[in-house]
Amino acid sequence: MSGGGGGSSSSGPSPPPEDAWRVSYRELQHRWHSITPSQRALIPISISRVNQFDAARLDIEMSAMLKEQLVKVFSLMKPGMLFQYEPELDAFLEFLIWRFSIWVDKPTPGIGLMNLRYRDERASESRGKVRTGLEGSGLTVGQKIWYCIASVGGQYIWARLQSFSAFRRWGDTEQRSFVRWAWLLLQRVEGLYKAASFGNLLVFLFTGRYRTLIERVLRARLVYGSPNMNRAVSFEYMNRQLVWNEFSEMLLLLLPLLNSSLIQNLLRPFSKDKNKDSKGDDSSCPICQNSPSIPFLALPCQHRYCYYCLRTRCSAARSFRCSRCNEPVVAMQRHNIPTGNPSSGK
Repeated sequence: MSGGGGGSSSSGPSPPPEDAWRVSYRELQHRWHSITPSQRALIPISISRVNQFDAARLDIEMSAMLKEQLVKVFSLMKPGMLFQYEPELDAFLEFLIWRFSIWVDKPTPGIGLMNLRYRDERASESRGKVRTGLEGSGLTVGQKIWYCIASVGGQYIWARLQSFSAFRRWGDTEQRSFVRWAWLLLQRVEGLYKAASFGNLLVFLFTGRYRTLIERVLRARLVYGSPNMNRAVSFEYMNRQLVWNEFSEMLLLLLPLLNSSLIQNLLRPFSKDKNKDSKGDDSSCPICQNSPSIPFLALPCQHRYCYYCLRTRCSAARSFRCSRCNEPVVAMQRHNIPTGNPSSGK
């Protein structure tokens, strides 16, 4: 038995030497270094287009929140004064966001929430070190400055030109040819910019690079900041806000259709102080709580009402009950008129 066992063990494969993995590692390392950088296969990683769009939307919302808080600071000032300097206010807020995010090599709030950052695509492509969508250095100082000039300064100058031309009515004038020519030039520039932005959007949807014209000109691409981080946006608050908005709109639609007096009369028998109104001041109308200008009596209880209050309630509800004693009102008559000639309110 021992011989047979020894024969079977000797016929099996022999174990590899202890330094076999070191030899394999050296061979693979030598082969890798022998391949030129141009022959190495790239590992492209597509950046989510939804993340990039969401980052832009979050930045807009952040700017709106900051603007709302800043407007509240000047709420006690002269009305309309802050409206005159709205372009300066928007430019100031955009400059603050740029100063404390892009200028110090940090992402904007929306870009940071989407796990993105800006990368200098020119330097990454020239060095040939980019093999995935994560490597690469940030923006240069020149790119940051031009980004500020184009995004902050460009938007401010364009907003001021639009407001100034609208206030001066450049489009309506026909006497001065230069003003008319400047107005047409502004319209053409705006049309060309919108057409270029639309073309850039189509290219972005196809390639996933450069969501705006500024990013395409500066070659500033959004890439992932960390490989192990997902989208950090929670829609729980949004869902609660949508539910509450729908509920409030439903209440605003239903409340005018409800007859408040009818509901009060239905709940009056269950109230503890249901006889309080009958013991109160009988000289005022129980509906409007004012002295009746045209007093009428509700029959058969003979409580005094305003004519219009009693008439509208009787017309709205056929089974209207007196607000003081909860008795059904079958007719109504003018005050200080004998009870033998009642006028029906039904």
